Amino acid sequence: MDIRQLRYFVTVAQEGNFTRAAERLHIAQPPLSRQIQQIEERVGATLIDRSAKPLRLTPIGHLVYDQAISILARMADMDAMIAKAVVSQQRRFAIGFVASTIYSRLPAIIRAYRAAMPSVDLSLIEGGTLSQIAALKDGRIDVGFGRIRFEDDAVARVVLREEPLIVALPATHPLTAGGGVSLASLATDPLILYPNAPRPSYADQVVGHFRDIGVTPVIAHEVSELQIAIGLVAAGEGVCIVPASVRRSRVDGVRYRPLVEPIASPIIMSFRKDDRSPELVAMAAVIRERYGAWDYPIPDAILRMTGGGEEA
Repeated sequence: MDIRQLRYFVTVAQEGNFTRAAERLHIAQPPLSRQIQQIEERVGATLIDRSAKPLRLTPIGHLVYDQAISILARMADMDAMIAKAVVSQQRRFAIGFVASTIYSRLPAIIRAYRAAMPSVDLSLIEGGTLSQIAALKDGRIDVGFGRIRFEDDAVARVVLREEPLIVALPATHPLTAGGGVSLASLATDPLILYPNAPRPSYADQVVGHFRDIGVTPVIAHEVSELQIAIGLVAAGEGVCIVPASVRRSRVDGVRYRPLVEPIASPIIMSFRKDDRSPELVAMAAVIRERYGAWDYPIPDAILRMTGGGEEA
């Protein structure tokens, strides 16, 4: 099936009516019906329950609809990127990132990169570590910053640093009055996890740290965003284990305390293994310069990428 057929199918599904869909698409109804029939023949299943008023998608129809929406969105993104590149004639460099890295040093790195590479058309795309792998392989992003270790033959990863984890507590929590907090002391507290999908994710790292000390946490909420998790902490709904950089986010009703256990979450830079582009090397150079200024250890892989270490 082609993009036109997918667009026809999505329009019929959204309108719930062949006549309205045909009007919206500016075509006659009979050829529209034939196109939908061709899709069904190719799939080998009925996609639309034509006896329902309005029309309803069958279970297979819902599956095809979801995939069609995703494909059309990707095509629209690609068209927009190409149009922008043609107009600007700039080199393009897309950065993927997980939300929690915004609280760490990533914004400063992006500012330094823009200053070092002013002719590069830089774009930022938020997404989980696993979605970044697919985006790297598809060419939708050129570098990703995430927190999940993974293996993929087409993608290289560099652990930039291990960021300590801390606990976010409601301001009225008794443990806010002390110093370091142990995971064991949080065993009976409602735990707020993020993200709830996709998995595996940072949430699984947090649960794993509890289980490493023989504690099964009491999971009260699993939410999609870090900001929502912190908001629930402020509302007194539970506690949340977060990267130390999140303490820079000052939210009323939330207090942060260090953890007794030396646990951390990695910040991982990912890129295509065969990529030696000037834009990627420039990113490595910016990280090397900034990490040096912040007195962070500079990973050997970053040194090699910037000509400052032995080749692997």
